[in-house]
Amino acid sequence: MTVTIRRLGHQGDGVADGPVFVPQTLPGETVEGEISEGRICAPRILAPSPHRVRPVCRHFKTCGGCAVQHASDDFVARWKVDVVETALAAQGLSAPMLPILTSPAGTRRRAVLAGRRTRKGAIVGFHGRASNTLVEIPDCHLLHPDIMAGLPMLRGLVPLGASRKGELGLSLTRSEAGLDLSVTGARPLDGALWAELGAFAQAHDLARLTWNGELVVEIRPPVQHFGPAAVVPPPGAFLQATAAGEAALSDAVARAVGPARSVADLFAGCGTFALPLAQVADVHAVEGNAAMLRALDSGWRHTPGLKRVTTETRDLFRRPLLAEDLARFEAVVFDPPRAGAAAQSRQIAASGVAVVAAVSCNPVTFARDAATLAQAGFGLDWVQVVDQFRWSAHVELAARFSRIGDHRGASMTAGFALP
Repeated sequence: MTVTIRRLGHQGDGVADGPVFVPQTLPGETVEGEISEGRICAPRILAPSPHRVRPVCRHFKTCGGCAVQHASDDFVARWKVDVVETALAAQGLSAPMLPILTSPAGTRRRAVLAGRRTRKGAIVGFHGRASNTLVEIPDCHLLHPDIMAGLPMLRGLVPLGASRKGELGLSLTRSEAGLDLSVTGARPLDGALWAELGAFAQAHDLARLTWNGELVVEIRPPVQHFGPAAVVPPPGAFLQATAAGEAALSDAVARAVGPARSVADLFAGCGTFALPLAQVADVHAVEGNAAMLRALDSGWRHTPGLKRVTTETRDLFRRPLLAEDLARFEAVVFDPPRAGAAAQSRQIAASGVAVVAAVSCNPVTFARDAATLAQAGFGLDWVQVVDQFRWSAHVELAARFSRIGDHRGASMTAGFALP
């Protein structure tokens, strides 16, 4: 069957009439191949797009880590901005779109890999696209060199913890003190294994090793800096994927909040935004994970010169901060998971808060929550798309909302760029 690709879907696959989904294709291309269950899994490109480029990574066709490495950077940037604009338009909204900020290649500071035992040792890598097959990635162009240097270590660890048919989850994070490794799906700890893992961590100079959620050894605290504050996140805690992406989002949030001197940071995590903002404002940080809030609080207490930071452990999905509680703040920041913040957005809309900084990893739920704010009299001043998941279909953004007629600090000045 011969088809023409009309657009890219949200997962980065080309979409032809039908719909028929075709991986590693671009709009306008004519391709042929066998259609099975609405997909052409092995397309032959008959008429390539002018935006098609040669993938930089030799693993691209088999690894599931990247979706659009066959497209030019300019095309990917425009596509990701279009994804956000389309989601907003579906809610009857539009906004000024600032130039997209894309993290450089080779800067991903965290990765969740998988490991399995083999007859000759172990294999560690990413799952193949739409497959349970593990693909080794010795020449990955996404991951930071420090993460790449840790792959042989992971292959040595897998036989210690994996059954012959099981699979380990290997969450590896680059910290200022070295690599922070959290292993899941492994066989239970006993005395002998504990000692063996401790020796392994020492031999490979790991900062910290966690096994099925239990701390095995912390040789050095795996520190991350949020603004001036040094924070030790709990094992497996959320962290922005790249330092450049975090800086871009943090800068956008600071510009959105502007001169506010009292800020509520909702879904605060370990303090990605709360601690930098505390340089100029009192911050109330709310988060459902108590361990992350303890890390945030410790970072604040050990950093001189910051304004007051208070914390509150609260499930904002089930118990959103109420409108009357929000009324005492000059600005609100919220950075929910992919599900968005429907209940919390309704409370923000009903409050007297004048300025809102929103951060999102899902344009669809962001647009839904934006519509809630718009219906309550907020204007969407600008949207900043940040691409820290280079060559993937993932889209992140920051945005500023202000009450109609109250645009204090709404303008964006020159010089907004990645460091």
